[in-house]
Amino acid sequence: MLDFYKKDQKTAMEAKHLAQIIAHGPIVFQVARVLRDKNILKVIEEARTTGASIKDVCEETGLSVYAARVLLEAGLGMHLVRYTEDEKFVLTKTGYFILHDPLTNVNMNFVQDVCYKGMFHLEEAIETGKPAGLRELGQWSTVYEGLSQLPPEIQKSWFEYDHFFSDIAFPEVIKQVYSENIKTLLDIGGNTGKWASASATHGEDIHVTIMDLPGQAEMAKKRIEELGLIDKVSFYPCNILDENIPFPKASPATGKSFDAIWMSQFLDCFSEDEIVSILKRCAGAIDDDGLVLILEAFWDTQRFETSAFCIQQLSIYFTAIANGNSQMYDSRVFKACVDKAGFDIVEQIDGIGLSHTLLKCRKRK
Repeated sequence: MLDFYKKDQKTAMEAKHLAQIIAHGPIVFQVARVLRDKNILKVIEEARTTGASIKDVCEETGLSVYAARVLLEAGLGMHLVRYTEDEKFVLTKTGYFILHDPLTNVNMNFVQDVCYKGMFHLEEAIETGKPAGLRELGQWSTVYEGLSQLPPEIQKSWFEYDHFFSDIAFPEVIKQVYSENIKTLLDIGGNTGKWASASATHGEDIHVTIMDLPGQAEMAKKRIEELGLIDKVSFYPCNILDENIPFPKASPATGKSFDAIWMSQFLDCFSEDEIVSILKRCAGAIDDDGLVLILEAFWDTQRFETSAFCIQQLSIYFTAIANGNSQMYDSRVFKACVDKAGFDIVEQIDGIGLSHTLLKCRKRK
């Protein structure tokens, strides 16, 4: 367990202040977002030498004095801005991160566009085990069924969030994966085809089969065709949770059996029982010496508390919106599923990208 969860080092006043921030959480979030999106923080940053008055902000943004005042006064309490001696506003370090930090912005956009309205239904989701908040996005049983149908602005925030972490991890992890002399790979949960396209350009003799929901597979196929890589990527559209559908044992294009199965940021989309079921069917799709390669972010393997915090909060998105029964796992819970499915973890590599762990697994003999 991470050391920063073993002690409570806050004073009573610090703890009470944090409690008030939590109590006002929805207000705090929306104020910060509007300060960013209405360019108020940008105006203040650009006046860094002298600071910006409320009048300056109004002239640059077109907001009323009232609107600028209430937002900036709330921003003072959130330490996004500070006062100068002559009561002008200056950007703080936290305000800078709200304005410029890629991680903060991808998180904020995801929460606003994908999660915010749905989180009102969290209590219902907890009680029923169903993604009660998903109704705010569409009438599907899971969010994955509707990804290809989401409004463009929501879809953009979802995929930018999903890709932000994998894009950082992939250049590092691809070397780990293909050091195993893998030529034919089954990519389960291939999403938009980013891993498949990276693999296809990594080596001349690498062929990838994407296995995903029909809507997702079609999105990936379009991207692969645009990149001119369609001869190196095949597709196997199906509902992976349907246990009556067998996993392919060979590439539909080449007929060669799979050297390995790859799952990136995928198994966290399922409950523990579903993870075990998927892994057991993976075992039937590869030979005894084949590898199952799993890339996941576990909150308990993080070096920094900020990373663990972000991952823990993401779990609630799965609860309220994505599917109602999965999460970003504690690695010990996840590895118990791997063991139950009949696999041994032959290597664990932590610290990949911002937050990821690579598990290399083989069938137990």
